[in-house]
Amino acid sequence: MDLKPAERWIAIAGVAVLSTIAVAGFAIAIYAAWLFHDMPDAGELQDYRPPTATRVYAWDGTLIGEYSKERRIFVPYDQIPPQLAQAFMAAEDRNFFKHGGVDVGGFSRAMLKNVGNAMRGRRLEGGSTITQQVAKNVLLTSDATVGRKFKEAILARRLEQSLDKQQILELYLNEIWLGYRSFGVGSAAYNYFGKSLPELSLSEAAYLAALPKGPDNYHPIRNKAKAIARRNWILDQMADLGWVSRAEAEKAKAEDLVVQPAPKRAAYADADYFVEEVRQRGTATLGDRISEGGYYMRTTLDPTLQTAARASLMDGLEKYDRRHGWRGAWGHVESLEGDWRKAVQAKRPPSERRGWRAAVITSAGGGVRLVKDEGQGSLTGEDVAWAKAGKGLKVGDLVFVEQVGETSSYRLKQIPAVNGALVAIEPYTGRVVALVGGYSYSLSNFNRATQAMRQPGSSFKPFVYATALENGYTPASVILDSAITFKGANGQDWSPENYEKKFYGALPLRKGLERSVNAMTVRLAQGVGMKKIIEMSKKTGVTRDMAPVLAMALGAGETTPFKITAAYAPFANGGRRIEPHLIELVQDREGKVIFRADKRDCPRCTAGFNGDESPRVTAPGEQVMDPVTAYQITSMLQGVVQRGTAASVSQLGYPLAGKTGTTNEYRSAWFIGYSPDLIVGVFVGFDDNRSLGAGETGSQDAVPVFIDFMKVALKDKPKTDFKPPKTAKFAMVRGIREAFRPGTEPKVATPAPTGGPISYGDAWPNGVPTGQPSPSEPQPRPQPKQPDISGLY
Repeated sequence: MDLKPAERWIAIAGVAVLSTIAVAGFAIAIYAAWLFHDMPDAGELQDYRPPTATRVYAWDGTLIGEYSKERRIFVPYDQIPPQLAQAFMAAEDRNFFKHGGVDVGGFSRAMLKNVGNAMRGRRLEGGSTITQQVAKNVLLTSDATVGRKFKEAILARRLEQSLDKQQILELYLNEIWLGYRSFGVGSAAYNYFGKSLPELSLSEAAYLAALPKGPDNYHPIRNKAKAIARRNWILDQMADLGWVSRAEAEKAKAEDLVVQPAPKRAAYADADYFVEEVRQRGTATLGDRISEGGYYMRTTLDPTLQTAARASLMDGLEKYDRRHGWRGAWGHVESLEGDWRKAVQAKRPPSERRGWRAAVITSAGGGVRLVKDEGQGSLTGEDVAWAKAGKGLKVGDLVFVEQVGETSSYRLKQIPAVNGALVAIEPYTGRVVALVGGYSYSLSNFNRATQAMRQPGSSFKPFVYATALENGYTPASVILDSAITFKGANGQDWSPENYEKKFYGALPLRKGLERSVNAMTVRLAQGVGMKKIIEMSKKTGVTRDMAPVLAMALGAGETTPFKITAAYAPFANGGRRIEPHLIELVQDREGKVIFRADKRDCPRCTAGFNGDESPRVTAPGEQVMDPVTAYQITSMLQGVVQRGTAASVSQLGYPLAGKTGTTNEYRSAWFIGYSPDLIVGVFVGFDDNRSLGAGETGSQDAVPVFIDFMKVALKDKPKTDFKPPKTAKFAMVRGIREAFRPGTEPKVATPAPTGGPISYGDAWPNGVPTGQPSPSEPQPRPQPKQPDISGLY
């Protein structure tokens, strides 16, 4: 049937409209498919827990640090006060327990406005329920687009099907950013008010509920008036909803808004190097989870010893620095009338020196004025003289000072250019109870205890002597200390020298170690063989590799303070190598142990008390030397403390052992000392490895630091002697009671050497050990070129 023209056009128009609708529908379907193709699964939130900080504790429970991307304390729903939850609902979503995830009216109004906002390039409005905010914060990005708002609404409906209202509110209150370095209400209550959630007042709870709209907008100090106004509005809403009485709301509104200063990182300041080392070791095991997994981490740190370690090292480095003179002011201003205080803003004293202040010199006689009008006075006469002997002082010089008591006198201070490290380890367990990696972590976070590779000098010699004692030598063995020269492959001679530039002739092993004699030690190393010494170094953990040249016997190889301190443990614990560790225990947020440093088995530990023999836990560590050898070295190192290069340590009045070390050209100063229960390694040196200066030995620089630290470590401790192994046999050798392995003890007491011919008969009942050089032997065969090392004390 033919259509009339009008009807034909109507039909064409209808087809066009239907086609347009179909195309539009198809386009919308494609857009919807593209928009929602990557929608996350709301069901994932059933087991979701917001990232929480790993909290790090010392051995005694002291909180020493946190690792976190978001500072949060997770609080379960049943521990959140109802009044706090009501405050947030009054502010953000009063119908939370009534809607199905989306407040339809509010969402529709917001979306209509957002169409116009999007066209004008304005920020989109919210209109989001608490459920929608959870969907946005946890599952979506923060992109302000209409598409994301649609996703947010759809996910909110799905969330309501996957989780109950309490679970959603728990996620919201623990996830949300509230400023002041706080994620979630638990950390916010602590950071703003120093309280736990149950301790919050109604006024404080209402203020926290004001923060989701913008923590900076309602900052309690910078925008206090706006913050109080927003808090009071929330209190009025709570009263209108019947969640609090009008009288309670009015009383809360009358309260002032008083908060703590902005929070700083949670850390025990004395342990910064230790905490960072724990973080690096924890990250190697746990990966990025360490900063978001909410782990409980118990470390080996002893806060008392750590504080003593930091103070001892800082004091020792400052004393060294003072001996080497005043280097001059760190800044200068031409006029005291101008705004000179701005010049000191970029220069701050070490955070560990809380008493130091920046000041300007106001007169040639040492007058000083502190910044911020904190005070004024004059330098002590001693410090004025010290400065004049150095670079001097001029009016306008900017310096650091420290007040003397309550007087107007000030001490002149300068930050040492030298640096160092201190490590303290328990020899039986391997627990690192103190670790300081430098003068100040606030100035340099390079950890010299674990990262600085340095020559240990003569502090390495005990490993040479231990190797000798393991291979046929005894405390009665006598070695010649005399000039010795080696021809290198390039034709250059290498002749080890003693510190005092003289030779002592025939000496027993003890004297060689006590006096730190170089030429004798090289002869001993030649007799033992460097291959065996290298094996001992690896077994004890001094180093992983070492060149097979005799100079290594004098400490020419490189190691770290951490490694060599731990390597001394076998001398103190009966010959066992321990694995030094800083992390004792790690638990996840559920309390499950995921790491324990002590991996030893304990048979029958769960048997209970039934009258049977008590459980016996095996000693930790691999046996790397005979227990008698370990005791022999300890006995010799006690001689170092009593009458050798570290004799000043004897003032402590406790049984102690140790060895000093000083490297070529006085580049590094060492002392590794120990009691029966604690090994302490001290290193002093410049970061660029330049000379410390003539006479700056281990005795001069490192030993005083050790003494200051041990005064604290040994306080109120019983004077316990080093215990010899049960198998040790004893005999008098040159007036000293020496320990021997059974069958190696001399038949008769050996007289002190007189410088004449050496008699080996009494020293070795079975003759001279294989490889022992005779004093009458010719010069040894040419050796490879030795590194530049003198191996002083």
